Amino acid sequence: MGILKAARERGLSVPDQLAIIGFDDLEISDYIGLTTVRQPLKESGRVAVELLLARLADRARPVQHVQLPLTIVKRQTA
Repeated sequence: MGILKAARERGLSVPDQLAIIGFDDLEISDYIGLTTVRQPLKESGRVAVELLLARLADRARPVQHVQLPLTIVKRQTA
């Protein structure tokens, strides 16, 4: 919201002159028309707990990197 305000104060047209994309798709994003990246928060929490528990059970377990799908929610700012 601060970036949108700063853009308006400087006379920049969003999205024509400046595209703005947020992250996590908070509820307010829809209200203010903010394009966002949505991530599966419940799924990422579940995976994090599973990895933590597995690591605690076996400290020699190699580090794992997990990538979950992200979705772009297009609105008025990009």
